[in-house]
Amino acid sequence: MPSLIGAPLPRREDIRFITGAGRYTDDLAPRDAAHAVIVRSLHAHARIRAIRTDEARRAPGVLAVLTAADYLRDGHGPIRHLPNPADAVDPGRPAFESRDPNRPVVELAQPPLAYDVVRYVGECVVLVVAESAGAARDAAQLVEIDYEPLAAVVHPADAILDGAPQLFAEAPHNLAFDLTYGDDAATERAFAESDLVVSREFYNQRVIAAHMEPRSAFASFDGATQTYTITAGGQGVVRQRAAIAGALGVEPGRVRLVAHDVGGGFGARTNLHPEPLLVAWAARRTGRTVRWTADRSEGFVSDYHGRDLLVRLGMAFGRDGRIRAVRYDHLANLGAYTVNFASLQNVVRIATGLYHIPAAHVRVRAVLTNTTPTAPYRGAGRPEVTYALERLLDLAAAELGIDRVEIRRRNIVRREQLPYRNPMGLVYDSGDFLGNMERAVARADWDGFAQRRLASERSGKLRGIGLANYIESPVGAPRERVTVTIHADESVEIVTGTQSNGQGHETTFAQVAAELLDVPLESIRLRYGDTSLVGVGGGTHSNRSMRLVGTLLVKTCGELRARAGGRSVFEAAREGPLSATAEVDERIPAYPTGAAVCEVEIDPRTGACTVARYTSVDDVGRVVNPLIVDGQTQGGIAQGIGQALFEVIAYDPETGRPHNTNFMEYALPRAADVPHYDLELVEDRTAGNPLGVKGGGEAGVTPSPVAVINAICDALRPFGVDDLSMPATAEKVWRALHMRTPVEA
Repeated sequence: MPSLIGAPLPRREDIRFITGAGRYTDDLAPRDAAHAVIVRSLHAHARIRAIRTDEARRAPGVLAVLTAADYLRDGHGPIRHLPNPADAVDPGRPAFESRDPNRPVVELAQPPLAYDVVRYVGECVVLVVAESAGAARDAAQLVEIDYEPLAAVVHPADAILDGAPQLFAEAPHNLAFDLTYGDDAATERAFAESDLVVSREFYNQRVIAAHMEPRSAFASFDGATQTYTITAGGQGVVRQRAAIAGALGVEPGRVRLVAHDVGGGFGARTNLHPEPLLVAWAARRTGRTVRWTADRSEGFVSDYHGRDLLVRLGMAFGRDGRIRAVRYDHLANLGAYTVNFASLQNVVRIATGLYHIPAAHVRVRAVLTNTTPTAPYRGAGRPEVTYALERLLDLAAAELGIDRVEIRRRNIVRREQLPYRNPMGLVYDSGDFLGNMERAVARADWDGFAQRRLASERSGKLRGIGLANYIESPVGAPRERVTVTIHADESVEIVTGTQSNGQGHETTFAQVAAELLDVPLESIRLRYGDTSLVGVGGGTHSNRSMRLVGTLLVKTCGELRARAGGRSVFEAAREGPLSATAEVDERIPAYPTGAAVCEVEIDPRTGACTVARYTSVDDVGRVVNPLIVDGQTQGGIAQGIGQALFEVIAYDPETGRPHNTNFMEYALPRAADVPHYDLELVEDRTAGNPLGVKGGGEAGVTPSPVAVINAICDALRPFGVDDLSMPATAEKVWRALHMRTPVEA
């Protein structure tokens, strides 16, 4: 049988998606379910003086109007997100630990309904349940909330200032933590002895996840067994069940959480949102199945946001262009509650990227503001730190008079240096970092760019080219379980704690298992996303799925082959089902890496920027399905282009209200905004897991924002523009061009 691992097979699940047979939450809710509508705060910061619900309760069709007072009287508690992930090296320790007992790392539980103070626009305040969606919406309009507005703060740099509005007494200066890493003394010496220091501030703006499927949930309560059943799309049912059970004050076994097909996660659906918990509580209160689905504007203010990191980076160089040290100061906007710190773990651990930098010092501050909470968004810290590194390298190259490719060539970690320990303690075990860059530059025809620039100039356009290298770090929940069962009917069932929200697991896991068991691909059935089946598992995020599940498939399938005793597993299963279970609870390191080259063309009359060419060389380790990896890469590039050119959630700095809460006001990239991609996959397998996989889910998004901005700044450099913040909108580019005087190139 030809090898299935490495074959570019179409996704098995796509047939149901493109024929309308997908099983999405809102489609599955019972027809007779009651409808919930949430009254959300219109203030970024305010004290709740009173809530008047009498008129709403008397409205036609209303079953319940519930507030935080009702929730607390029922004995329930807040959502404890457990935001501090396992350390990137030692999973037995949290990523962030304070060395000062008087300044502990602050973890703030999130109330599902605001108790006495609202802290961001969109926070849940009142839950209305009625016989129909229309009746619930009408009743919600009758709820009266008496607010005492308080001063708000939305930008992390403003939030830490003396006199800034304070969100929580237990977080002075709005800091969840303020920690430092690396060798401060060595970094200070390197800066003092350097020939050039280049320092800049970069801001990775706040964006939305823009799920294809709006968030939705429905729930029922069985009075006889005292159990809750909740259906809600997400990125991992085990973790979210624990959070729901904890808030309700019941054993996890009394909560069943189900996630069927999910139309996009991107990190924002890793942590529990309040609404699945609220409909579960409402179901018990009303004795009915209760459903809720967000509309788009509601999702804009309530879905956890992404990015929002201010980076101050200094880099010390010798005259030869070699980097001697880096110094970071990160200000991360957590929003109103501490949902997840995982992105900050990454900005610390890969502070030096794939470059040989002898010394590094990183300060990271986690800041609370009156904005929607943030959570990991595709790449989760890797695009942010890559952006700062690769922008500063371009700026340093200009100051040193060194070619942009050459300055990277002089500093990149060579293959012969592997295994290479970076200053933050990560050990890179594999990867041809220099070779990947050279391949990308050659594929992109870097040397022929001058002719393409001349051609653009003849048509009245400006053209620029940009380069970005990247490396990723081992992240994700370390615990996972897989059970493989061979049935007498010659079917194979795989039960796993991870789950798909677009990654193609039903295809790739089947490819691995079918090859390892020597059975037809069609015999494999994957089951996930239901806590009645799955008791252990970390869900899908951070390139973890194939790395962990692949490791466990090798163990379980190997055990089943051994137990078959030289027979086929199907023949052995005729005597009774064969089953094997394996579990892992440790870090399995992997370091996907690569390089990207982007070319842009700018119309100086309007400032409009077009991505004309995009080349990407990516080492994701062993490739299980190149067709799926290419699709993941292309989607990631599109997200990066979107952040570079169009996307931002903009808040009014005075009121804390977001300006753009729908797709008429928030610009996403469309098909015409992305070019044909020139992609190449490189297989430099890791020895860290038996399949040699590294992960391809973040490859496209990590280098693409900075590759685009580097190209734009290259086009604008003759006009005296050496930097431009994201998003590089047409207006921003036009202003940069027309408010400066051209200089000699």
